[in-house]
Amino acid sequence: MSVTVSDMRVSVLVVDQVFDSGLAAVLDVLRTADALRGELAAPPPAWKVRCVTPGGGAPVRTAAGHLVDAVPAAEAGPAELLVVPGLWRPRAEGLTAWVASAAAEPAVEAVLAARAQGARLAAACAGTFVLAEAGVLDGLQATTSWWLAPAFRKRYPRVELDETRMVVPTPRVTTAGAALAHLDLALALVRATSPALAELTSRYLILDSRPSQAGYAIPGHLARTDPLVDAFERRLRARLDEPLGIADVARELGVSERTLQRAVRAALGVTPIRLAQQIRLEQAVHLLRTTDLPLATVARRVGYENATTLATLLRRRLGTTPGLLRDRP
Repeated sequence: MSVTVSDMRVSVLVVDQVFDSGLAAVLDVLRTADALRGELAAPPPAWKVRCVTPGGGAPVRTAAGHLVDAVPAAEAGPAELLVVPGLWRPRAEGLTAWVASAAAEPAVEAVLAARAQGARLAAACAGTFVLAEAGVLDGLQATTSWWLAPAFRKRYPRVELDETRMVVPTPRVTTAGAALAHLDLALALVRATSPALAELTSRYLILDSRPSQAGYAIPGHLARTDPLVDAFERRLRARLDEPLGIADVARELGVSERTLQRAVRAALGVTPIRLAQQIRLEQAVHLLRTTDLPLATVARRVGYENATTLATLLRRRLGTTPGLLRDRP
């Protein structure tokens, strides 16, 4: 089929060890949206999606060992949109070592070349590190995988990171969170062109809206990145039902309150009070899902005086309610 001037040309940048489900999610959502265009009275431009590689012409090997045919980025020609899926790096230190190495330079250069040609950029999960390494996220709001946030924040302090959000769109760059947030990213890209097509695509694929990663984050995992923050987090969990005095806890840990504030902010991007709130809500969700304890009892066990306070925080921070948590299979 010939490409018309109105077609939306999309390049999906694939590198060795690309995350299989992330790549598939992007391709499937965009191709499904393109196939459904004819269902609309006023269809948007067609999506012409191709995989490109920053390397030579050899097929790219995914993390699961599958081969992906991809056109060399230098030969692919300009695109309106470049999407960078995540790659398989199960530990943050492995990912940061890769983006800092010569092996990542072709991918970073491909991002810079696409931006120079006027393309919009998008990435999810570990792919956000490629955009950040290229400097295209400096001064912008962005998100990444919640569990990669401490490493991201340390390496890219110029980016306004909010790892609680599933997708962060800006006029020229869109970022998304962990692993299956590739689905949310691709749907957001469709929505930017046609909200009606995005709605239709989400119905065909049964994709629910998930605006936040906050309900999936594990505060304890994040706290392990810093010994002081780790000690603070363990202290919180040991006496979760007690009132929290940050100055008192800091003295117990042998540091000043200001030092504790700085450490938590540097590692997690939140205040000690907000971290305590995250841990309390995490435990409350666990109790609501696994016990029949009255809501008031759950609230007291996690340090809140009444059930209303807990219910309000669940709605505001996690977008859920005690009833929905209890009804979940």
